Amino acid sequence: MASRPAASQWAADCAILEGLPRGGKRLRGTMPRRGIVPRWRPVQYLGGVRAGRIAIRYTMYDVSNMGHRMSLRPGRLVLIALLAGMAGGSLPDGAWAQPAPQPVDLDALAQYQVVVDREPGQYLGHPTTCLLEDGQTILCVYPKGHGRGAIVYKRSHDGGRTWSPRLPTPPSWETSKEVPTIHRVVDSRGKRRVIVWSGLYPARLAVSEDDGETWSELQPVGEWGGIVVMGFVEPLRTAPGHYLAMFHDDGRFFTANGKATGTFTLYQTRSTDGGLTWSFPKAVYRSSDVHLCEPGCIRSPDGKRMAVLLRENARRKHSHIIFSEDEGATWSEPRELPLWLTGDRHTGKYLPDGRLFISFRCRSPSAEAAQRPFEGDWVAWVGTWEDLISDQPGQYFVRLKDNRKGYDTAYPGVEVLPDGTIVTTTYGHWESGQEPYILCVRISGAELDAVAQGQR
Repeated sequence: MASRPAASQWAADCAILEGLPRGGKRLRGTMPRRGIVPRWRPVQYLGGVRAGRIAIRYTMYDVSNMGHRMSLRPGRLVLIALLAGMAGGSLPDGAWAQPAPQPVDLDALAQYQVVVDREPGQYLGHPTTCLLEDGQTILCVYPKGHGRGAIVYKRSHDGGRTWSPRLPTPPSWETSKEVPTIHRVVDSRGKRRVIVWSGLYPARLAVSEDDGETWSELQPVGEWGGIVVMGFVEPLRTAPGHYLAMFHDDGRFFTANGKATGTFTLYQTRSTDGGLTWSFPKAVYRSSDVHLCEPGCIRSPDGKRMAVLLRENARRKHSHIIFSEDEGATWSEPRELPLWLTGDRHTGKYLPDGRLFISFRCRSPSAEAAQRPFEGDWVAWVGTWEDLISDQPGQYFVRLKDNRKGYDTAYPGVEVLPDGTIVTTTYGHWESGQEPYILCVRISGAELDAVAQGQR
């Protein structure tokens, strides 16, 4: 890292941009000239001239001067005079450019969007998806209602380009109390099945023996339940047919007559028969200070380490992450993630080039929400495993679609096709005043790179 520059040096570096024509010009690598922040791209776009001053879009700066704190965050336009005005003194500790991924906005790019299901006047929400081994068939389930209601089931045979009508389901699927989740499982003999969970008490499970052509009724798996059952179902390396799944509860649904306790507990359960039966859940973490929930699992590239990303529902902290190096036998203490990975219901997959694509609802702690781009929208983070575990910014912070009503969006399914196409699916209020509906975005890593290049 370069030595800390004097404020006058900042002013001199800024001054080279004076006098550029009104209307704006793209800038790359222009500022700072003297390597003050060699690792980051502080300037992304010259927005134009306001009253003789140049407006710049910064990746992220956090500047302090004489007790006055100023934060310049992704996507915000600020006047160059704000930096030039600091001439004559030294910048205090901490006045460095901070890393942040490049914002990328896909909202208006309809060529990447496919409507999965929409019903006028009917709330459709919270889908999950399952990609079958042919690399094209995607199964999707979601409730008719906010987090509960009859389960709707659809299928795509062409990687999400088109979707079937709503498919027949067993009568008990009409009684689902919570968000359904769908997962591929394989037993020790290689028998493939698809399972659908329905949460609250008791947690129930439906099974398909024929890749989703027919289904069993929902049946209780034990005398326990929880919220968003299951956040994930992860195959274990301990033996074929072994799986680990996680969910959470706040005291209301783990038992038959539960009550809210103000404490959130993260649970895990295991299967050793290919997902047909599940153990009594074990508590992994509980706290009344931070409410960790909605777990999403990602493995290291070599498969030896599991990371679980967690929503923080008290809205006091960022999202958290925990790690296991022994197939879930033990877990690290939770630690906070950076703001760019903070949100709800993380779901991630690797792209063919090794990058991670993690989709989630953009939801910040209350104190930071007003300053963050894409707050309340359906977003994704693109980076590497090393970025994830070392709190590095990664490459992109992507808005997939603008949600027009609060935070009511983005329990996403994420699949990656053999050709590298990302197919991510969720619900949201995509039109003001209308009920939410189900949308998928299909985009390759190369296409995302091209969009990002055009928005720099």
